[in-house]
Amino acid sequence: MGKGGEDRGKKEKNSIESRNKDNDTFPAWAKDVKECEEKYEVNREVGLSEEDVEKRRKIYGYNELEKHEGVSIFKLILDQFNDTLVRILLAAAVISFVLAWYDGDEGGEMEITAFVEPLVIFLILIVNAIVGVWQESNAEKALEALKEIQSEHATVIRNGKKFASLPAKELVPGDIVELRVGDKVPADMRVLHLISSTLRVEQGSLTGESEAVSKTVKAVAEDTDIQGKKCMVFAGTTVVNGNCICLVMETGMNTEIGKVHSQIHEAAQNEEDTPLKKKLNEFGEVLTMLIGIICAVVWLINVKYFLTWEYVDGWPRNFKFSFEKCTYYFEIAVALAVAAIPEGLPAVITTCLALGTRKMAQKNALVRKLPSVETLGCTTVICSDKTGTLTTNQMAVSKLVAMGSRAGTLRAFNVEGTTYSPFDGEIKDWPVGRMDSNLQMIAKIAAAALKVMVEKMGFPGEHHDESSLGCGDVLACCQKWNKMEQRIATLEFDRDRKSMGVIVNSISNKKSLLVKLISTIAGDVDHELGKKDMILDMIST
Repeated sequence: MGKGGEDRGKKEKNSIESRNKDNDTFPAWAKDVKECEEKYEVNREVGLSEEDVEKRRKIYGYNELEKHEGVSIFKLILDQFNDTLVRILLAAAVISFVLAWYDGDEGGEMEITAFVEPLVIFLILIVNAIVGVWQESNAEKALEALKEIQSEHATVIRNGKKFASLPAKELVPGDIVELRVGDKVPADMRVLHLISSTLRVEQGSLTGESEAVSKTVKAVAEDTDIQGKKCMVFAGTTVVNGNCICLVMETGMNTEIGKVHSQIHEAAQNEEDTPLKKKLNEFGEVLTMLIGIICAVVWLINVKYFLTWEYVDGWPRNFKFSFEKCTYYFEIAVALAVAAIPEGLPAVITTCLALGTRKMAQKNALVRKLPSVETLGCTTVICSDKTGTLTTNQMAVSKLVAMGSRAGTLRAFNVEGTTYSPFDGEIKDWPVGRMDSNLQMIAKIAAAALKVMVEKMGFPGEHHDESSLGCGDVLACCQKWNKMEQRIATLEFDRDRKSMGVIVNSISNKKSLLVKLISTIAGDVDHELGKKDMILDMIST
C-alpha cells in the first residue's frame, strides 16, 4: 500500500473512532426526536439506505452479544484437581503405585494387595472428578439457555420499504424499527412516535421492575437513571401494550443488556474460593508440611541402617551404601505419609456437597460449582429482587384443545417447544395438510396472536416442514392467513380486560372480530415460563 493509501486508511480509522466516541456520549433520552434523527442522519418515513447500512455495519458490527468460548471438558477435569489435598493424595497414590511395582520387579511378591491402596485412592479421585464435571456441565447448559434473551427478528423500515422479518442481528444504529405488542426489543432504541395511544414495556429482566413501564416520546433529564428513561426501550425487554416507531441507538455489546453480559463474564473470570475451599487448602498446606517433616525425620533416623562408614584418623572413611535398605526405609516413610493423609475426606466432602446440590435442584436452584452449596451455609443476609423469579420473558403454547367431530367432544394436541422458533418442536398427532374447518378457524385466529403455533400447524393442503421454509419466510403460514383476512383495526391487550382483539375483513368482504382471552391457571413457576390458558374466540358481524 502506498503512502496515500496509508493516509486514507488512517483517516477512515480516525473517523470510525470519532463516530464511536460521539455515539457513546450522545444522550438520546435527553434530546427531542428531531435532534435524534439529525444526529443519525435518518428520516423515520424512509429509514436508512443499503449503502448507509453497510457503512455503519463496518463501524459497529453486528447486533449480537459476544459468545465467549465455553470451558472445555479437559479444563473442567483439570479444575477438579486444583486442590491441595487432592494433589497430595494424587502424589501419594503415584508413589505407592511405583514402589509396589518396583518391589515386584526386584524379586518381591507382586500381589494385588500391594496395589489396593493406590487403586482405592485413584478411584476416589476419579469419582470426585466425575461428580464435579457432571454438576458444572449441567449448570453451564442451563445458564447458557437463560442468556438467550435477544430478539431474533425485527420489523425495519429501509429505503422507504417495510421489512417485516429482518434478522435482528443485522440492525445498525440509525435503523427505524416498528414495535408491536409481544415483540421483543432488538436493541436499545429511542421512541420517535407512538402509533397507539399508549406504550408499555416489560423490562423486569433488565431493571427488576415488577410491573410494565409506560413509555413516551418526551425527553428527560440527561442524568436520569435507566428506570427513568421513559423515552427509551432496551434490548431484551418485551412490549406488552401499544405500537410505536423507534430509532436504534445502541447495538450488540453497547446495549444495556450487553454491558450486563460483559460484567457477568468478567465476574466469572475472577471467581473467589469459597470459605470451605480456603479452609481445605490451608489444611492441605499444613498437612503437607507436617507430613514432609515427619517422613524426613523417620527416614533420617534410619540412615544408619543403609549408610555405614568407618572412622580412620578421626575422619569417616569406607562408606557403604545399601540401595535395597534405602528403598525399604523410604517405603516406610511413604507408607507413613499415606496413612496420615485422610484419603476419605475428599469423597465425604464431595458426597455431602452433591447431596446439597440435589436438594437445591429439587427447589429449582442452579448450582454451578459444588463448593457453592457450602457458601449458602455461611450466608447471613440474602437480597432478592421484587419479582422473585428468573425467566426468559417468553410464553409458548403447550397444549391445543379443539372441538371434536361429534357434538360435545373435545380433542387435545400437545405442542412441543418453548422458544419463538417454529422449528422448536412440533404438534403431536397433528393432521398435517388435512385440517378440518374447526382447526382452520383456530389457525386463522391464532395468526394474529400465536404465530409460532400457526407455523407448526402448517397451511391446509400443504406439507409444512423445515425444509420448505429454508428458502422462504419463517412466518409464511401467518402471512397467507393475513392475506386472506386483512386486518382493519387492533384492540390492544389490556391487563384489566385480559383480552386482545383484531377486526379483520375477509376476501368475501365479511368482517369479523377475532379475540384472544387469557386466564391464568397457574402462577409463575421459578424454573418454567408462566403457564397460561389461552382461549381463542371469533365474533362475526
